[in-house]
Amino acid sequence: MTDGLLSGPEPDPAGDAGHREPPPRVGFFTDTSVCIGCKACEVACKEWNALPEDGLSLSGMSYDNTQELGASTWRHVAFIEQTKPALPAEVPGPDGRTELPLAGDGSPAESASGDGSGGVRWLMSSDVCKHCTHAACLDVCPTGSLFRTEFGTVVVQEDICNGCGYCVPACPYGVIEQRPSDGRAFKCTLCYDRLGAGQEPACAKACPTESIQFGPLDELRERAALRVDQLHEAGVGEARLYGHDPEDGVGGDGAFFLLLDEPEVYGLPPDPVVTTRDLPAMWKHAGAAALSLAGGLALSFLLPGRPGRPGRPNGRTRAGGW
Repeated sequence: MTDGLLSGPEPDPAGDAGHREPPPRVGFFTDTSVCIGCKACEVACKEWNALPEDGLSLSGMSYDNTQELGASTWRHVAFIEQTKPALPAEVPGPDGRTELPLAGDGSPAESASGDGSGGVRWLMSSDVCKHCTHAACLDVCPTGSLFRTEFGTVVVQEDICNGCGYCVPACPYGVIEQRPSDGRAFKCTLCYDRLGAGQEPACAKACPTESIQFGPLDELRERAALRVDQLHEAGVGEARLYGHDPEDGVGGDGAFFLLLDEPEVYGLPPDPVVTTRDLPAMWKHAGAAALSLAGGLALSFLLPGRPGRPGRPNGRTRAGGW
């Protein structure tokens, strides 16, 4: 939580968290239009952070053997196969890079299956913790294990986590998870140790197509807007940004995406809202209810007792009758 704010625009999360003169907020921009599904980001993340393996067999969902983000998977590459026409072959690469046909011989109608029918296409995207402006996981943590860094990111201190699990249901994206072996929570740290040494995160460093871009968040948002315009001009009308808007339900994400379809297709909530947003109103109503109850109890003691019926002391009768 930053400066008592639980929702809405927050221009300086790190400063409001107590960091004096923090550096510019940094984050990820993931351009899924150039993701090739190589999983270099997954491997680099596991190697740098010494994460345990979490599955070596295919899940039955195409080439996805990790399925989702979790305590031991801080980067997850999704493979989505659709029965839709392939993207236009003349989609430009970012920053004027060499353009290659997306499949087959380069015909716009060529599909990912290579049969020319245009009936199947692949969408691939590397998912990660969103490092929300308003991070509910941080707001509900009772031990201070989760904290806001000077870079505006959200990090778990594993040696302080007591395994309470409050952060797990608090995350609107379902990112953070407890490790079964000891119950402690883990998630992406945006390579906080590398940032402190002036290096970029391991996943962005390893990405061969620059699908994962790292840098100052304001600069990334400008770059992303230009990329969307570029794709629209090339005929990719489905291109859209996700998680970039400071006016959204989490105050904007520190890791946002360029998608080529609806968020639900990628397993992302269409309209995420920080789960602690309504806490002030809830406490207000609970306080009003408690005051009403206390007032009713006090009033019951102050009012005189109910008088008995005339001619009968205290309204009672004896067996012999009065």
